Amino acid sequence: MSGYIANIEDKTAENEYFREVLFTAPHSQLVVMSIAPGEDIGEEVHDLVDQFLRIESGEGKAILDGEETSLSDGYCVVVPAGTRHNIINTGSSALKLYTIYSPANHPDGTIHKTKAEALADEDDHV
Repeated sequence: MSGYIANIEDKTAENEYFREVLFTAPHSQLVVMSIAPGEDIGEEVHDLVDQFLRIESGEGKAILDGEETSLSDGYCVVVPAGTRHNIINTGSSALKLYTIYSPANHPDGTIHKTKAEALADEDDHV
């Protein structure tokens, strides 16, 4: 099948991995994430990649170029290329979200069960 069709709310809610790439297209990529309480994605800058994130459940905060905003279910964050950013779980349960990178940011099929596994993956970015 060309493309990808799924109930993204269910996929996001059911995900237990720090990061799982669900689908990679020629110009974008769909990824689900589960950020443990007190954990963060890790401050980063994507020089050539725009990123859209949507919070499905949990509580957290986004930091974009030093500016903090609280996040909860239904919030979205758009991170233009070149923006220093981080997403931090400030709640007591997993922060569940999905993100769309444009263009793709991780090798197709990437699964990182934990943040430590993601940090150890030297071939993580395309």
